[in-house]
Formats: sequence, C-alpha cells, structure tokens
Amino acid sequence: MESIDTELAAQIRNDIILGMYGEKERLSEARLCDTHNVSRTPVRLALRMLEHEGLIRRSEGRGYFVNAPKVADILQAVLVRGHLESLAARLMSQSPGRHNVMPNLEAAIEEIDRLIDAGKMDDASLRALQSQNAVFHKTILDGCGNDFVGFTCSRISHLPMLEVGAMMFDRQVLSTADGIERSLFRLKIGNSQHKVIFEAIQSGDAVRAEGVMREHSNTMVEYIKVFEKRDEELTIKDLIGYSGVGASGQDFDTTFNK
Repeated sequence: MESIDTELAAQIRNDIILGMYGEKERLSEARLCDTHNVSRTPVRLALRMLEHEGLIRRSEGRGYFVNAPKVADILQAVLVRGHLESLAARLMSQSPGRHNVMPNLEAAIEEIDRLIDAGKMDDASLRALQSQNAVFHKTILDGCGNDFVGFTCSRISHLPMLEVGAMMFDRQVLSTADGIERSLFRLKIGNSQHKVIFEAIQSGDAVRAEGVMREHSNTMVEYIKVFEKRDEELTIKDLIGYSGVGASGQDFDTTFNK
C-alpha cells in the first residue's frame, strides 16, 4: 500500500501531465491541501518528489511552479531510454549468468506470439501484450548486471511512453479491420526483433544484441514523429491517447482515446 504522499504525488503528476495546470502556474500548498483534503506535510513531501522528477521547479520565496513536459521532452527521453536498453542488451549478452533468465525472455516472446495469433486488439489484449512486452524488456534491464541502467530508466518512467514495456496504438487505426491487420503485422515485426535479440544474448553476440535493441527501441521515436506530422499541435495528452494503457496498470486518468 502506497503512502499518502506517494499517492498524492501521483495525482498531482497526473494533473500536470494532462494539462490541468497552466504553464509556469504556481502551485499553492494551501490550495492543494483543500483540493486533496490532506494536511501540509504530505503535500510538501509530494512536491519534493515532483521537483526531483523535474515536473515542478522551486522559485526563491515563491514556492513551486509547474514545469510540464512537452512532446520534444518525451522524444529526448525516449532516445535516452533506447540507449540504456541497448546497453543493457549488450551487457546481458556478456553476463555469465544470463542463461538463468533466458526462459523468462522466451516465455514472453511465446506469449506475445500467441496473443498476435489470436488476432484480437481489444483493451484486454492490448494490456496483455504490453504486460508481456514489459516482462521482456524488464528482464533485460534487471539481468544486465549494472544496476545504474535500470535505476536511470526508472527516473524517467513517470513520463508518458517511458514506462518499461510501453507501446503505441493508434485507436483510429484500430477502428477498422484493415487497421487491426496492419497493427498485428507491426507487432509481428516487433516480436521478430525480440527473437533476434534473444538469440544474440543467448549466443553472447554483444554487438548484435545492442544493435537490434537500438533499432527496436527507436520505433517509438519514429511513431511519435509520424503523429507529429499528422498533427502539428500534438500534445502530451494526445500521446497518452496513443499509448493506450500502461503495462503496470498505472494508467493516466483520462478518457481521451485516439
């Protein structure tokens, strides 16, 4: 069970990312206490958490101001995560103990194949796909032997699209049979890359594991750029709509869907 300040930080974070506060808007402790019906202590602890995440900034003598992320920030963060995951794949392929966790990777790949073959793209199927995708990627982050790789990824995981295993689905595309077929084909390509990464790690081919993981991770960047071309006013809220549901169940509280 999460502490009050952690839950409060999640609520305020959600409001900031969804644009409930204006750019550079001052956050009043008293107002937050009234809004969330809590005392000043959990509010102050929650604000410190959000300051460490970069979502708010302290101003001398004037409290905190909103520092909401923009689409460009998400793109930069996705690039960073891609490099970290590539490094993790390289390190894991060089780890003597990698064979102990290879069954976890193999099981995730097989389950994703099963879900793709089922041909369904409803919410339950998307959640299951993202859950298995998270298992695959988290296994590599946890098994690479360098705790700072996973730690650094966790520092940006609060941002949209940055949670381990996050995937993008265009709801507009999924509304047609042809769109579902194209989306399933995209998933097959992604899981084929998983299989190549798996084989490279298993055989100890560090260069190939790193290279394919980098290509695999860069897919997220390419999709965000596609959405930007479609909509010049693309917002963080739009990206949340494209990201669908979170693999860990920590979804943003929004009814917006593309």
